[in-house]
Parts: sequence; structure tokens; C-alpha cells
Amino acid sequence: METPVEIAFRNMDSSEFVEKRVRERVVKLEQYYGRITSCHVQIEAPHKHHRKGNTYEIHLEVRVPGTELAVNNKPGNAHAHEDIYVAIRDAFDAMERQLKKWKQKANAEVKVHDAPLAGRVAELHPDRDFGQIAMTDGRLVYFHRNSVAGNGFDGLAIDDPVELVVDSEESDKGPQASTVRPVGDLKFVDRPA
Repeated sequence: METPVEIAFRNMDSSEFVEKRVRERVVKLEQYYGRITSCHVQIEAPHKHHRKGNTYEIHLEVRVPGTELAVNNKPGNAHAHEDIYVAIRDAFDAMERQLKKWKQKANAEVKVHDAPLAGRVAELHPDRDFGQIAMTDGRLVYFHRNSVAGNGFDGLAIDDPVELVVDSEESDKGPQASTVRPVGDLKFVDRPA
């Protein structure tokens, strides 16, 4: 962090134990995202009740390159924040969620799902309930009637495009598809015309 963490207490006395907890949580934030430039924490006990304990508010500002993230953790009607450590935990948990969301957006981290494997029916043996699929990488993959989605085995023809999932364990016949799905009206070309 470029500047030291700033911790301020309002309407209450400062506490070395509370400061220690805050600093521990700031270190955890820095481990999650190492480019935090500054962090300001304000701990406030605004409500003085004679019969009930104080409800603490935690105001947390974290600056990262390009923006500032803020949490204003007000307890509302919940009495959980009568415990200062619970209030600190909730505020820093909320900041971790914001930081995670911001980090994903800043790094353009988008979950990418692997595209299904593609191939075309190279051999078909309806009398023996199996066939072979030619993969785009040149491999032949065995498939059984039961692996074709929607009982579509009888509708398959040679050169039909399919998507498939290859079983991680090879059978005695070589690579085997655990799921085969006919693609429909698409045309599969694995060799130039």
C-alpha cells in the first residue's frame, strides 16, 4: 500500500485490539489484491443507549488504481453490530466482495466455457449399434447407440456434424464418446474442397 492505513474512532475511545483486528483485515485485502493505494477506516459508536449496547458503524474506503470503493456498514435494526468485531467483519467482507467484483471487471475476467468438441460421423453400423466420429484433429472416436442424445442414433447419417464429449478413460476400442449430440443443419468440413 502506498500510504499507511488510516484508522479513526468517533464517539468512542480508541482501542489497540480493535486497531489490530482492522490491520489484520487490511492485510487480508492486500493479499487478495496487491495494488491497493490507500485504506481509510472510521469506526463510530453513534447510538448511546442506557439499557442496550452501542451499535457500531464501520465506514471503509479503499482506493485502487482508477477508482475508490466504499462501504458504509450501518447496522439498521440488527443488534449483531453491538459487537464491534462483528461490525468490522461484516464491513471487510462487504469490501472483499466489492474488490472481487471490481478486480474481475478491471481485468476483464470473463468465465469462458470450453467449446464442445466437434466432429462428423465417419462410420455408422446400425446393425451393431455403434459408429465412429472423425474429430477435427484427425482422431477417430468410437460411440455407442446409447451415447447419442435423445435417441437420435437412428437419425444419424455419414458426414453428419456432431458435438461430443470424450470419456477421459479410453476403452479397449480407443477413445470413446460418452455423449454425442447431432448438430442439425450445420455442415462440417474437415478437408478443403
